[in-house]
Amino acid sequence: MKRIILSLMAVLFTFGIVAGCSSSGSSGEEKPKSGSGDVVTLNFFQFKVEIADQLQKLIDEFEAEHPNIKIKLETVGGGADYGGALKAKFASGEKPDIFNNGGFKELELWKEHLADLSEEPWAEHVLPIGKVPMTDEEGKLYGMPVNLEGYGFIYNKDLFKEAGVTEPPTNITELKAAAEKLEAKGINAFSAGYGEWWVIGQHLLNIPFAQQEDPEAFIAGLYDGSEKIPGNEQFKNFKSVLDAELKFSNDNPLTTDYNTQVTLFASGETAMLQQGNWTENMIYEINPDMNMGFLPISMTDDENADRLPVGVPNNWVINKNSEHLEEAKQFLNWMVSSETGKRYITEEFAFIPAFDNIEPEGLGDLGQSILEYSKEEKTIPWTWFRWPDGANKEFAASIQEYAAGKIDYDTLLERFQSTWDNLK
Repeated sequence: MKRIILSLMAVLFTFGIVAGCSSSGSSGEEKPKSGSGDVVTLNFFQFKVEIADQLQKLIDEFEAEHPNIKIKLETVGGGADYGGALKAKFASGEKPDIFNNGGFKELELWKEHLADLSEEPWAEHVLPIGKVPMTDEEGKLYGMPVNLEGYGFIYNKDLFKEAGVTEPPTNITELKAAAEKLEAKGINAFSAGYGEWWVIGQHLLNIPFAQQEDPEAFIAGLYDGSEKIPGNEQFKNFKSVLDAELKFSNDNPLTTDYNTQVTLFASGETAMLQQGNWTENMIYEINPDMNMGFLPISMTDDENADRLPVGVPNNWVINKNSEHLEEAKQFLNWMVSSETGKRYITEEFAFIPAFDNIEPEGLGDLGQSILEYSKEEKTIPWTWFRWPDGANKEFAASIQEYAAGKIDYDTLLERFQSTWDNLK
């Protein structure tokens, strides 16, 4: 009996060695998700030109930690038609694995291509405001918010002081008075980029939409015909800020593009810039000593005039038919959960994070200003994601005609209404 037991033990021991050798190196190690260690390439198509260089450096660090995943980054933005370029890629079969989506109407347009990200590890950390644009009627989350952003009139505090403007203007009367003082000192008040459709037809025109008593209800009314733009009080008020910016602007605003607009401000040639905190890195690269903050794009003297539009500018989404779906999910999760990713978001991108697990450290003047307005609850929403597809560009073309003196203001409002009716 002893000999039989010893023989059986010897056989089992030998089998264990063989089995152990065949699985050597696998115990306790995470296998590459690409399978068998093959290197896969993700195509990442994004539009934020302001962080293109920093994003590539982030990708380099990710690739160093994940040698089986390579990411090919392509950036189209800064005035270029990202939406059109994205549609062209899908039409040609060059569908990116990761790309941008603005949410709301844009979510509806692209939903059939998007992966459900509701169960991803980062989803539970998204701030409530960050989930709204990309959550459908069933409660499924289809995008990861890029960040929180705000915009308004960025102002050069030193130039304001030089012109004798001691208090930042919070309404339209104070804004015009500050512009006059700046002009008296030979300083162009506004850096106006009317050559860019999104600056005027999206961000600037958002103000009368967002200043409605109930913006969502007003927009719903425009869709069902119960509301009209001509005759609306906030759209009447919009004329005051539009005229003020054009009167006290840089030369040739209609041919001023995004880069020129930001450069004029950063170099000290203008005192105010209608842009957002996404320009912070660009401004500091030109003028590291810039002392700046935000002013509201005010249209009236009401107390509600002192508000900044704050929202989620865009979202990272994943093509649900990607051959490398799991690797794409892995990258997005790493970007907002690793210490490296968190540092890039706050310090390198100068972003205000849309996650409760990322502290907003290292923010510059503009990011800090957005935070202060948000904490004081002095914000208004971004509404253009609820507009008809393509309306923003047609709105911009009409504003350009008004700025060129080709149409009067009543005609401009009628153009806005006809654009909405034609595209809704």
